[in-house]
Amino acid sequence: MKTVQDLVNAAKTRIREIDQAELAVLQARGTPLIDVREPADFAAGHIPGAVNIPRGVLEFEVDGHPALNCVRDPALSHRDLPVVLNCRSGARSALAAAALKDLGFDQPLSLAGGMIGWLAAGKPVEQ
Repeated sequence: MKTVQDLVNAAKTRIREIDQAELAVLQARGTPLIDVREPADFAAGHIPGAVNIPRGVLEFEVDGHPALNCVRDPALSHRDLPVVLNCRSGARSALAAAALKDLGFDQPLSLAGGMIGWLAAGKPVEQ
């Protein structure tokens, strides 16, 4: 039987985590940053430039699932380009990055430390 941490650890072996400095470089190049936390958490404070696609609907927004009115999120429209995911601690974003890898994304990246690390570094937050 596996634990959630086992799943997160397995996901982290399949994806690449990036640090805050690399995130800044990627954002400057126009790489999408997707915050996979719940909408209330996102509204309370998020990394500038992030878009909110909750973890629970992420996969459905890749191809415009009928449950989401067949709308495809533009942040997920290019499977051959990098996309960065973040969450509270880096666990859900690692799982999300692994899921996107399974869906054919070439470079799904996870922000190491998530919002906890971002806030601890004194980085700016938008509301």
